[in-house]
Amino acid sequence: MSSNPTIDPVMEHGWTAVPVNADDIFQGKPYLYKPSPLLVKDIHFPSDDPLVARVQAWVKEQLPWQTYHHSMRVYYFASAILRQQFPTSTVSASTLALASLLHDIGTAPAFLTATRLSFDFYGGILALDLLSSGPSSSSSSSSSPSRPFPVPALGPAPQAQAEAVCEAILRHQDVGGPGTVTLLGQALQLATLHDNAGGRPYLVHAATRDDVHGAFARGGWGGCFARTVRAEVGAKPWAHSTHLGGAADVLANAVEGNVLMAGYE
Repeated sequence: MSSNPTIDPVMEHGWTAVPVNADDIFQGKPYLYKPSPLLVKDIHFPSDDPLVARVQAWVKEQLPWQTYHHSMRVYYFASAILRQQFPTSTVSASTLALASLLHDIGTAPAFLTATRLSFDFYGGILALDLLSSGPSSSSSSSSSPSRPFPVPALGPAPQAQAEAVCEAILRHQDVGGPGTVTLLGQALQLATLHDNAGGRPYLVHAATRDDVHGAFARGGWGGCFARTVRAEVGAKPWAHSTHLGGAADVLANAVEGNVLMAGYE
């Protein structure tokens, strides 16, 4: 079980409320604390957590390898951001790993156009179902009204953890604007924007970026994700991704025009 009973679940699973607009956090500065190099070997990935291991194995089967590598880069970038910019954070590595691994599960070929739901909304629902289901059914697949496709039961995760992952995935494209978001959700936003569009380029040290890409190559990720965005918005013109630009090409062009990551493509 990944939850630690001695830690407040609010702190452990990143439920602390922070501004959803990252500008309100960084106050016009590139970072709060100057980043230093953090290599992959310096950041523990919790593969020793059986729940994380089960989710990782299933995600690798569902996602194109470029999307899986993106999800892993997001974990390492988010870990560096939390450690260096939110030094009092005690967010569980397991919770962050689950959110990172599952944040794009709604883009998997089995799910993207098989549901009318936006990929991030369906992904959050799917993640909650996956993580809430107990091991007694982990060897079989099941369906429900919120889970119309046969998927394994990979949990159980503590409720606070499963819901934190769901919330973060549901809101990982809700960038900017008024209000608050969970710390886990903000870390996921910052890391995905950094990897997808070169957002806040100075938030992650260049040596960290180099090392993470050495471990998890992009393989043309910009073009891969841009095609996914265009496919979703083409099939679902109401998709939540339009929130980031109003049309498929706005977001897709931003991803393809990611200057910061161009050298890694």
